Amino acid sequence: MIRISTGYNLADVQDASMFEDRRRLFVEMMGWDVPVTNGRFEIDQFDGPDALYITEFGDEGAHLGSLRLLPSSGPHILADLFAGLCEHGVPRGPGIYEITRLCLPSRLGSQERLRVRNRLISAMVDYALDAGIHCLTGVVRPGFRTSVLAMGWKASPLGPVRTIDGMALGAFRIEVAADTPARLARNGIYTAVASLAPVAA
Repeated sequence: MIRISTGYNLADVQDASMFEDRRRLFVEMMGWDVPVTNGRFEIDQFDGPDALYITEFGDEGAHLGSLRLLPSSGPHILADLFAGLCEHGVPRGPGIYEITRLCLPSRLGSQERLRVRNRLISAMVDYALDAGIHCLTGVVRPGFRTSVLAMGWKASPLGPVRTIDGMALGAFRIEVAADTPARLARNGIYTAVASLAPVAA
């Protein structure tokens, strides 16, 4: 099941499992220097009531994968931490959101992670079209940026790859339009998914 929610509540089992998996992936496996709350949850300064979470849960309620969208009108990673990656300024304004924290637990195996990733992307595009979001931005490692740009949607780099604090990073933008689902479907990425309307935590 895909759930779309705003904000979070650690008393909610599903929210808690998402942040635990984020800790396992980003802190324990990838070695990111990011906050860990109560020794269990990877929660940063951008998590909060304005953050929107697109999450897939299994039949038993276990977290299978998630991503976070941040409105560009407020604090977000590209503007607050990596603005130098944008040659012509950080895209900001109504209808522009940042994609962050794509979390696909390693325990799922590569094929299942790919399936979950595609379902999350599909739900994100459907939500964006319904909500009037016309542009998505993000900051990723160079190899992943190459993959993002090649998925089939209208996407472009926001500037060259730069090394920041010893890590090579690049920013991108994606234009979301009525033809985006068909473009992604041609590469086997998009499939219509049933999702819930956004709910507040």
